Amino acid sequence: MRNRGTPVAGGASIAAIRARYADEVSAGAGSPTVRDAFAAVPRERFLGPGPWKILESGTGYRSTPNADPAHVYRDVLVALDAEAGINNGQPSLHAVALAALAPAIGETAIHIGCGTGYYTAIIAELVGSTGAVQAWELEPTLAEIAAENLADRPNVKVVAASATEAALPDADAIYVNAGATTPMPAWVDALRPGGRLLFPLIGSDGSGGMLLVSRRSAGFAARFVCGCGFIPCIGAQDRHDAQALDRAFRRGWGDVRSLHRDSPPDDTAWVAGNGWWLSTAAVD
Repeated sequence: MRNRGTPVAGGASIAAIRARYADEVSAGAGSPTVRDAFAAVPRERFLGPGPWKILESGTGYRSTPNADPAHVYRDVLVALDAEAGINNGQPSLHAVALAALAPAIGETAIHIGCGTGYYTAIIAELVGSTGAVQAWELEPTLAEIAAENLADRPNVKVVAASATEAALPDADAIYVNAGATTPMPAWVDALRPGGRLLFPLIGSDGSGGMLLVSRRSAGFAARFVCGCGFIPCIGAQDRHDAQALDRAFRRGWGDVRSLHRDSPPDDTAWVAGNGWWLSTAAVD
């Protein structure tokens, strides 16, 4: 691991700073394995050379005063492409999300919208050397950087392509880091029995909730994990669905229990999209 033991601000080592950061951002996740994964992966390695641009709530981007990696071990977004609004996302949100998705040792995971690979590396820690991670990134420059950053992880493969229409390999866990207005068929179809899909289901303004879909023998269980805001996933946008979600989100989402596809919605429907709907009734 890079930078282990290197003195930084205040005389602390970067390993010690990363451990404190892992404690902080995973506090709401309730998962020691997620905490340990955050402590193991050097965030600065995936952000490009410093100083870095940090997105402060309500004030926009500001630059760190120097390239001390201690500056990025906070619960903040860090710009990957500030002009395009592409960031390395908020660690505490990803910690909660990954704890809910629960990639496990030996599983096959897919990471869609991997950016430069930071959260891919954390997923790789969670599935271990006996597991595998396939990371998809549509933006060619980011995909190239991710491939470089992850080259020392033999259990990770980066795919520079869209994951909205391609046939994906069968997977135990699929994690999407760009907002969709619909559960894409390619994602749901790739789930193995017992497999889990976690993605940002968003309305027209880019805000919504992280929806966890689990494949059961009787159908697809579904629940919202937390609120979120993401840039749109190209190829996963539908205007009708976005408008329907805008109305549904205003009513709250706590009662969602299942996902249905290619069937008419019944009176338990929380929202109905094109070819899919979410229900307040459980599948089991």
